[in-house]
Amino acid sequence: MNILIVGGAGYIGGAVTDLFLESNHNIKVYDCLLYEESYRKPVEFIYGDMRNTSLLKSNLEWADGVVWLGALVGDGACQLNPDVSFDVNSETVKWLSENFDGRIVFMSTCSVYGAQHGELSEDSLTNPLSVYAESKKKAEDYLKDKNSIIFRLGTIFGVSDLYSRIRMDLVVNLLTLKAATDGKLTVYGGDQFRPLLHVKDVARAIVENIDTQHTGIYNLHRQNVRIVDLAYQVRNHYPDAEMKISEIPFQDARNYRVIGEKAKNILNWKSIYSIDDGISEVKTLIEERRIKDFSNPRYTNQLFLKQFVPELSIINQ
Repeated sequence: MNILIVGGAGYIGGAVTDLFLESNHNIKVYDCLLYEESYRKPVEFIYGDMRNTSLLKSNLEWADGVVWLGALVGDGACQLNPDVSFDVNSETVKWLSENFDGRIVFMSTCSVYGAQHGELSEDSLTNPLSVYAESKKKAEDYLKDKNSIIFRLGTIFGVSDLYSRIRMDLVVNLLTLKAATDGKLTVYGGDQFRPLLHVKDVARAIVENIDTQHTGIYNLHRQNVRIVDLAYQVRNHYPDAEMKISEIPFQDARNYRVIGEKAKNILNWKSIYSIDDGISEVKTLIEERRIKDFSNPRYTNQLFLKQFVPELSIINQ
C-alpha cells in the first residue's frame, strides 16, 4: 500500500514511521514541523499544514491509505484558541471524509468519556469536558461511514523514537521527571483514574491495522491506574523521592476507566510495553543527560503553543 502519514514527524508519528519502514508499504510523511526544526529520517517528506487542502489533496491522490495523526493535542493546548483547535482537529477530518475514499486510521482519545464511574466500553456514553475532547468526538462522527478505524487512545507515555521530541506534559513522563529532578512527587487528589498506554503500542496498533478490514471505534490502553498509585510506582524507581499527597483537587476533572476487550478480541491486539518500561526509558534520558533542558517549552504542548497563539491561524504553505 501507499500510505500518507499526516503528522508523521510527531510524538506518535516517530514510532509509526519506524515500524512502517520495516514493512512492505510505501510511505510519505506530511507534517508542518510545529514542534521540530528539521526532519531527518530517510522518508519522502512533504512540508505542509493539514489545512492546506490543495497540497494535501495532491498527496492523497497517491495514497491508498492515510494515517491521520496531525492534531492540536491536550486540553490546555486546545483551549488557547478553540476556533483553530476545531479547524485543525475536526474540520480537516470533515474535508478528508469528503475527499478521500481510501483506508483511514484515525487517532481519537479516551478523553471523550470525560468524568464517569465504572469501566467504559466503546458503546458507553461520551461526555467530553474540553475543547480537545469535543473536537475529537466531532471528528469521529465525520468518519462513521468511511473505511476507517478509530483508536480512542489512553494517556500516552514513554519514548517514541530517536528523533521526535518526547512529551513531558504526560503524567507518567512528568512524574518521572519530577522524581528525578525535584526529588519529590506531589499528587493533587490522586483518586482519579487514567487508562495508560505506551506510545510504541499505539504505533503497533496502527501499522497492524492499516490494511485490515476492521472498522469502527476501539479503546486502546494497557491498564487503568489511579494517579496516586502511579506516583508510588514511579517512586519505586526513585526510593529517595518524597511523596506529598495534597487534598487540593487537581483542576482536571477527567476521571475514567476503559475496557479494551474489543481491540483484544477483534483486532487480536495487546500491549507489550509496561508502565515500568516507560519510566525506565525516561529515567535513562535524564540520567544520561540526553536532553539538555527539560524546561524548554517545546516538550510541553500548551507552554510551547502559548508563545505564538496568533500564528496558529496561519496556514503554512
